[in-house]
Amino acid sequence: MTWKSWKRERQGTDSFAGTDSRDWRSFIMTYGKILHQPEGCFINVNVGGFKQRMDLTVLKRFPQTRLARLLCCRSKEAILELCDDFSPSEMEYYFDRNPSFFCYVLNFYLTGKIHLVDGLCVVSFFQEIEYWGIKERHLDFCCSTKFHDLMDLAEDGIWDQRSDEVQLNSSGSSITDLSVLEDDEQMFEGSWCANVRRSVWIRLENPGSSTSAKVMAVASLAVVITSIVAMCVHSMPDFHQVDPAEKKIENPVLTFFESLCVVFFSAEFILRLVVSPSARKFMCSPLNIIDLLSVMPFYVTILCDLMNEGESTDLENVGKVVQILRLMRVFRVLKLARHSAGLRSLGATLRHSSREVGLLVLFLSVGISVFSSLIYCVEKDSQDSELQTIPIGWWWATISMTTVGYGDTLPVTLAGKLIGTLCIICGLLIVALPITNIFNKFSKFYQKQRHLELKPSNNCTSMHN
Repeated sequence: MTWKSWKRERQGTDSFAGTDSRDWRSFIMTYGKILHQPEGCFINVNVGGFKQRMDLTVLKRFPQTRLARLLCCRSKEAILELCDDFSPSEMEYYFDRNPSFFCYVLNFYLTGKIHLVDGLCVVSFFQEIEYWGIKERHLDFCCSTKFHDLMDLAEDGIWDQRSDEVQLNSSGSSITDLSVLEDDEQMFEGSWCANVRRSVWIRLENPGSSTSAKVMAVASLAVVITSIVAMCVHSMPDFHQVDPAEKKIENPVLTFFESLCVVFFSAEFILRLVVSPSARKFMCSPLNIIDLLSVMPFYVTILCDLMNEGESTDLENVGKVVQILRLMRVFRVLKLARHSAGLRSLGATLRHSSREVGLLVLFLSVGISVFSSLIYCVEKDSQDSELQTIPIGWWWATISMTTVGYGDTLPVTLAGKLIGTLCIICGLLIVALPITNIFNKFSKFYQKQRHLELKPSNNCTSMHN
């Protein structure tokens, strides 16, 4: 007897007009009476107060489910691993689960199909069927599509929530470590000069906390920009100077500005390290590591210059080392990330888009290898073509697939031009596929970063009020 046939029979013989859940409970009770079998063919199940005798032959149809696995247990300890309690005297298995949902589990054992529960969160539904050992493939066709759509929406929500946690814990933004958070506030308690350090820390780490904090942030940003401009001007031949011995020397004006900027950066770094609630946490922050790397080349260069004054033969390569260290001043550009939500969001996006970036590199590598070989095959016999080797073809395929197109190398034959057209089209498609996901992640990270920047400011305003 099935549920539908029993219900039609029940409604045709009396005036019973209860709800479906009441009908279902009546069917379960009647089903147990109709299938009268010896005592050993049943197990007693108690789910949140709802008791039911389960036929062993029905359970054995689905051996991977939790109730069927109970039949294989040979000790009480093994039984308690699958249920919450067990009564040996009554041979009753107790489960502290939702009794209403268990009605759908019973229907699954009778029909082999599970249906979505109206009014139940899809994540809770998934947790319930996972607990009872019911697989997604047992969803009936009428609920399967809806279930996967709802799960996709739920996964997007979970990703957003995890993105918030990632921004708080590993985005490298000093805004996420502000002392306005309760944990950081407590870290100052009991330490030396707690109130003074807390006040300075808030002003250095949260530009929106007060007017003085904004002034300090603007001053820091101005020094960063000045340092970058000085570094760029230093590379221009018009500002190069030589001594009487025709040896290149540093421009004194640019040297003064660079020294001034480095002193400011050093003082700011030391001050933030001194007032930080946790020196270890401070030194592990990516932005603070960038700050340290931006000033280290200056001091190492000075040390190398002092060592080079003796003109020792052991230090003949010191000049090259100094040049490399001076190039490391480019890390000062990354200091802008401390004042830019966009740069911080870009860094977070790249860290959490490693899969998409890996796919992009893989697709481009395959495409470059294929098209460089093809262009070599059709252009190698042409005297006017520069694409005479596969490595040159790699360069041409790279700038073509990325739509850069310098024009320094190009095919001259008709077949080569057709291959070039196909290469560009494929490059557009290959680049566009993962870029969409990366852009969506960047948008979400940027919105959350802006929200994190505004939230501390609002908290501080409310505290002052």
